[in-house]
Amino acid sequence: MTPTPAAEIAPYAANIDAIRAARRRIDPFIHRTPLLTSATLDAMSGRRLWFKCELLQRTGSFKFRGATNAVRMLDDAQAARGVVTHSSGNHAQALALAANMRGIPAHVVMPTNSAEIKKAAVRGYGGRIVECEATLEARESTAARVLAETGGTMVPPYNHPNVIAGQGTIALELLDECPQLDAIVVPVGGGGLISGIALAAKALKPSIRIIGAEPELAGDAALSKRTGMIEPPMKPVTIADGLRTALGPLTFPVVRDLVDEIVLVSEADIAAHMRLVWERMKLTIEPSAAVGVAVACSDWMRKQKDRADVGVVLCGGNVDLANLPFA
Repeated sequence: MTPTPAAEIAPYAANIDAIRAARRRIDPFIHRTPLLTSATLDAMSGRRLWFKCELLQRTGSFKFRGATNAVRMLDDAQAARGVVTHSSGNHAQALALAANMRGIPAHVVMPTNSAEIKKAAVRGYGGRIVECEATLEARESTAARVLAETGGTMVPPYNHPNVIAGQGTIALELLDECPQLDAIVVPVGGGGLISGIALAAKALKPSIRIIGAEPELAGDAALSKRTGMIEPPMKPVTIADGLRTALGPLTFPVVRDLVDEIVLVSEADIAAHMRLVWERMKLTIEPSAAVGVAVACSDWMRKQKDRADVGVVLCGGNVDLANLPFA
């Protein structure tokens, strides 16, 4: 794959008004997740850390916010035809439940090699799985076929205005409870989460800094920010499987303009900080969430002298217990 030129990249997909509207729309259906602290991790970071626990969100990740916003914004005629996506991860589960709660079909294209536990979760939330070969081309072509057959609405995992707006509601909750925040650390994959948070947080508090957290083995967002164009995803080898996706044309402009820094961490650091949170905070975060913790406790963060209070988004907790990275 080649980088996407800047001329083909869209302007911002959402704003503070859309994010506030999303909050009103999804509040009856989502959990307002807790904000927790840890004296041990504060000492390691050299500042006060505030952990937004999206692993305790419905379906085990922040994805339920964006999926619910997208589903609730469909008119009745659109909703009756259902929604379609291709995903083997947290978005598949989130969209299946969001659709189920509205009483509409969800058609989820998943590769044949997807973990059985993930397939079981999608089915358990009411989704219909359509299997395909384990390539991006097969996922996209199968989703296109399902769209044609059902007349449904495509709801992608991150590159969608209503999904981005839904994820931005996390920043509204964070700043409601902790208005003194100087920075927010957010894991970066496709960019839907960090885009929504950056758009909301910078609108409410322009001085706040948004720090992206990314694995070294999936550092395409950091590279994209440096080159000024969307760089293709790297080989899918990082244990942080939720962050293997490249930025999209709707998320990249926000990352380019509103994210202040993207910090890379090693696979060893991801595993170590995942275990640390399990042991000290008793929270079963997934590797993607541990990436943000690793940045918050990194040498890079300890050198930052102007950030006394830092929010850290624990983006999810859907863990394959048979393949723990620290086992």
